[in-house]
Amino acid sequence: MPFFINNIYHAVYSFSIFVENRYKMTTKAERTTAFIIETVAPVFTKHGYVGTSMSDLTEATGLTKGALYGNFENKEALALAAFEFNINKLLAAIDERLNIEGDSLEKLFSLTKFYRNYDIFTQEMGGCPVLKVGVDAQHNNKQLAAAASETVKTIEGKIAVVLENGVNNSELRLPVTPLQFAKQFYTMLQGAVAMSTITNDRKYLMNTVAYLEVLVKKEIKK
Repeated sequence: MPFFINNIYHAVYSFSIFVENRYKMTTKAERTTAFIIETVAPVFTKHGYVGTSMSDLTEATGLTKGALYGNFENKEALALAAFEFNINKLLAAIDERLNIEGDSLEKLFSLTKFYRNYDIFTQEMGGCPVLKVGVDAQHNNKQLAAAASETVKTIEGKIAVVLENGVNNSELRLPVTPLQFAKQFYTMLQGAVAMSTITNDRKYLMNTVAYLEVLVKKEIKK
């Protein structure tokens, strides 16, 4: 093999090995980061930002403090990533219920059906992230509190779109604007989640959902 061709061959080969190793390192780092977030997400929800200690995090992940902070700048960054992980799962589940085929009534009932078992759905998250993180972070972490507040607005907006489409399609009649009704609708759902969580009695959730379904049928269905 000519000298210059041999050099080119080795250069290309070395570069391919470099790229392959770097790809492996990147994917390994990404897998580690994803593992950390998924593992600590329910810990933060359950214990709160202040209540979650470094020993809680190292015990849950099996990693050292150095390994954790090698992937995240600080505890706050990790807590935010964990909250976003849980919220993305929740929003995806809500989207799935609201985007079913059917009219606005079917979409609303699909959502209420989801909330009948909301406590079961959020169990692996450490509880309802909107409620628990939203309340816990009010006086100790402005970024988490803001993220929780924004999540509430996002969910209310999703419900409002369904209501507005229902009005436009002559399926619903609302006494207030779609957004205002969506706020009241979601307030009742989250209020039931709060009472169910505080008392450890899921009848609060079941009964409120049943009432909301009657309300929709009798008061806003055309």
